[in-house]
Amino acid sequence: MSGSDLGLAFLGGGIGSLARWLIGLFVGRRYNGDFPLATFLINVSGAFLIGFLAVLFSLEWTDRFGHLVNTIVLTGILGGFTTFSSMNLDTSKLLHGRKAGLALVYLFGTVAYGLIAAILGGALAWRLI
Repeated sequence: MSGSDLGLAFLGGGIGSLARWLIGLFVGRRYNGDFPLATFLINVSGAFLIGFLAVLFSLEWTDRFGHLVNTIVLTGILGGFTTFSSMNLDTSKLLHGRKAGLALVYLFGTVAYGLIAAILGGALAWRLI
């Protein structure tokens, strides 16, 4: 690990976090329902992109460090973009608001659709290469 790796991960994380914030703002201004739609869309689209790019660039999970695309894009941008912690906070808030059914749909739906999105992203990349 070098200083440039740290800088690229830092830069990518900032870009991804800013993109997450902007999408959350955009969706939040247009959608006022109880379902945490912005976080759901962010996590599922991020899973699609990471599945697509990992296959497109032939990255294995063991290539987590030292590969430029993985450092800046997968770990940095997409790591900053997607948000496991916000998903859990949203679920907690739904449970606290006595919306257990919606909380379970959101939590398990995010995981299931995220997995499907990552698989579809990888499949699309395989078709392109």
